Amino acid sequence: MSIAFSPLIPWYAIALLAAVAVLLSAFGLWRRLRGSSLRALALALLMLALTNPVVTREEREPLPTVVAVVVDRSQSQQNADRTAMTDKAVEDLKARFARYPRLEPRIVEAGNDPDSDTPSTRLFDALTAALADVPPSRVGGAILVTDGQVHDIPDPAAFTSFDAPVHALITGRPDEFDRRIEVLSAPRFGIVGEPQELKFRVTDDGKGPGTTARVTIRLNGNEIASEMATPGAEMPFRFTVPRGGSNVLEFAVEPIQGEITTANNRAVHLIDGIRENLRVLLVSGEPHAGERAWRNLLKSDTAIDLVHFTILRPPEKQDGTPINELSLIAFPTRELFVDKINEFDLIIFDRYQHRGVLPILYYDNIAQYVENGGALLIAAGPEHAGNDSIAYTPLSVVLPATPTGVINEKAFYPRLTEQGKKHPVTRGLEGALDEPPHWGRWFRTVDVGPPQGSVVMEGADNHPLLVLNRHGKGRVAMLLSDQGWLWARGFEGGGPHVSLYRRTAHWLMQEPALEEEALTARAFGRTLEITRQTIKEAPGPAIMKLPSGKTSSVELKADGPGLYRAEVKTAETGLYEIENEGLTALVHVGAIDAQEFKATISTTETLQPLADKTKGTVRRLADAENALDMPPLLPVSGSVRASDPQRLSLRMTNETALKSVDSLPLFAGFAGVGLLLLALSGMWYREGR
Repeated sequence: MSIAFSPLIPWYAIALLAAVAVLLSAFGLWRRLRGSSLRALALALLMLALTNPVVTREEREPLPTVVAVVVDRSQSQQNADRTAMTDKAVEDLKARFARYPRLEPRIVEAGNDPDSDTPSTRLFDALTAALADVPPSRVGGAILVTDGQVHDIPDPAAFTSFDAPVHALITGRPDEFDRRIEVLSAPRFGIVGEPQELKFRVTDDGKGPGTTARVTIRLNGNEIASEMATPGAEMPFRFTVPRGGSNVLEFAVEPIQGEITTANNRAVHLIDGIRENLRVLLVSGEPHAGERAWRNLLKSDTAIDLVHFTILRPPEKQDGTPINELSLIAFPTRELFVDKINEFDLIIFDRYQHRGVLPILYYDNIAQYVENGGALLIAAGPEHAGNDSIAYTPLSVVLPATPTGVINEKAFYPRLTEQGKKHPVTRGLEGALDEPPHWGRWFRTVDVGPPQGSVVMEGADNHPLLVLNRHGKGRVAMLLSDQGWLWARGFEGGGPHVSLYRRTAHWLMQEPALEEEALTARAFGRTLEITRQTIKEAPGPAIMKLPSGKTSSVELKADGPGLYRAEVKTAETGLYEIENEGLTALVHVGAIDAQEFKATISTTETLQPLADKTKGTVRRLADAENALDMPPLLPVSGSVRASDPQRLSLRMTNETALKSVDSLPLFAGFAGVGLLLLALSGMWYREGR
């Protein structure tokens, strides 16, 4: 209860009247006039009535004390033992809080941020968010259920805005150990075919065995080495970048019995392969209009070193001109097709026929070059159907089609076959899906027998036009027309000759992006994009293996002819392995050196300084017998002055909520009027005597 004043007239008027009343009363008392005391009392009551005193009674309800319970659900907590221990601790805390009506628990779970590329355990960010709408005076404390691997612990000296105990209940066992592997230093780029070196290290955290560990090393999914590593020692490793574009190096250390998790037993390093200039040998059998189209295309590519020879005059045309006047340099056949043939990435025969320039043995060298991984392109003209066709040399064993001797000279629109609409070499060529195709016509093709490999383009009467085939380790392509230059000259609107020629050349040189059967995966932040490329029927679902070892099925949806895609939102950080129909792809989501996997054993040391500063406690949930040992709650009135290692001290608040207010003016109503009348009546009675 309290008394408040609500004056009927301004305070200065009351003060003036009070001063007059005091003077009159003092004068009467000084002169000892009869009734002065009674007059002074009446004046005092009158002045008090003018101030209008009001008695106020407030009804208040005590507010509960808010306690934040932050539960660590990060990836380092995702093993059966810790998860079970955490769940049991949370349920036990809920039951204990239920016994104290004045304690209000706020339970918040803090996991790895799904939108972050650098996942970490940030419990104090979650704590701040949970108590953002609570006044500091109502906060009784914070209880963290975690393994101790927290990455946003504030400096205890600067942690002044939280005037309540911070307790930590640590999951896990005191005798835990874990083995992990990390790449210490490695090049980000490497030249294809050149040796590179990196360093990696195996670390045994906790009371591990400390013995040597076997590390299996894979490059783009293929095992390339197996090394024995000593934990704690830096290990060098030399390798060769096999291809251009992205290459994935995977290091997998064998697990040890009893370790916490195997999620950090694998490490990856991404290295972009950079090709030195590709070497291409272009041999033109005679000058013709299409020769310039090939030359201009290859010369315009800065990544290609072109060696081009044109046979200006065949040997049968003898007119006595000295050999040294027929060309600027002699055709170095032995140097090109014997000594340095393996230095070329691609050999192109453009309208070439066997007329004695190359010895017959050299064709066998070219065939062996293809068998061992080389690339050969035949751009055929009318001579390919003649008796001197190179199809009748030892080169025939690698060619996917044999000419029938017929030349088809009929106008036609080059069209994609059903397989060509799916094949990455011809898929999506501009104008291909119109009917007729939105490009110019050609007028000549070389007829061949039933071809091997893939027919991706066809000419007049559905005859093969572009044939792609694999032979041994190498690849062969046959373009059965010399009319591609019409597109280059813009005849009837031209056509996509640049895309067609370039894709064909790069497919022959085994560009990964142009593989017919391919499975790739890329990470965009926390989103994983899976792409399946095929020229067969629709593939089944892909199987995705998560860093934690769990697997899930991903449905691939059509995104064009021969192209299937899926996007998956990921929650875990680490190396994902995707498999579909015998193809595998590796992709790392999140930062490769994420804090979440650098240390995974539980610890009480990280949170102890902050607990000491706030008079809290840090203790393990498991006792010596591995049973759950939950400390009791201890509500404390006022500030917590000392930490109690056996109990969770919580500061109780004195805050209340106002429910109602009752006001009673003392001089209102009959009581006030009666009191004033009594005083005036007493004065009148006294004066009357």
